[in-house]
Amino acid sequence: MEIYIPCEFAVQIAGADCITRFEYCFRLPTEVYRKNPLLQRIFQQEKRFMIHTAKRVSLFCGHYGSGKTNIAVNYALALKASGKDVRIADLDIVNPYFRTKDSMDVLTQAGIPLISPAYANSNVDLPALPQELYGLVQQRQSYAVLDIGGDDRGAYALGRFVPYILEEQNYEMFCVVNFYRPLTQTAEDTAAIMREIEAAAHLPFTAIINNSNLGEETSAYDILSTCDECKKLASMVNLPIACTSVQEDLLPSLKREAEHRQMKEINFFPMTLQKKYFDIEPFDR
Repeated sequence: MEIYIPCEFAVQIAGADCITRFEYCFRLPTEVYRKNPLLQRIFQQEKRFMIHTAKRVSLFCGHYGSGKTNIAVNYALALKASGKDVRIADLDIVNPYFRTKDSMDVLTQAGIPLISPAYANSNVDLPALPQELYGLVQQRQSYAVLDIGGDDRGAYALGRFVPYILEEQNYEMFCVVNFYRPLTQTAEDTAAIMREIEAAAHLPFTAIINNSNLGEETSAYDILSTCDECKKLASMVNLPIACTSVQEDLLPSLKREAEHRQMKEINFFPMTLQKKYFDIEPFDR
């Protein structure tokens, strides 16, 4: 058997001879992971804020382009790597570009079933959700990771499942925030969008994830510069900050910069970026 870890610590600790890269996570033999206490400790420390306190149902919502799908996929991989039975569902009927189905191969190889609209990643755009989603929230047999569409329009799709989620009372609804997006650059604007999403979904947020980034141009400075605004948001809406996400190759420099600034209270969630099914090539004039 093999274990899939969405962070580069596996290479540093286990050694390159027993590890292979698959898509954007790392694959190593289960026995290597189990026999290496240091590898286990480092991995669990980086994921402890999410995995050790994971609810059965985890929902990822937010503004368009906040990075919900990237975090949902990485979170599902982390749950699976910790030994949990997990399924992931794509409820995004708004944005056909970034889809959870883009990660179908890596999820399948990790043993994570994916539930997504039948026409995802096609040129057919029908706002329909598969019937299997009801079983995911009703049967309670595995951990469920739900990637919700952007803003209040995307959250409407969640409404039909809310009665079952509220009945179980074992859920976490994360608001994924990117303060570099045009409509969520301030705590006030972000709070307004959060309230719109809650009203549409009929479900309250329980925590915030700071996923502020500038894509491939992101630096440690860019991420840490948004922490005060995220704290302001958390205070305004009276919710905890679950974590600050970071692309895995930035984690070492981010930790050094955070230590230099004496920002030791931040929980970092290292992740790798999702590959898009449709890659748009630049137009040559």
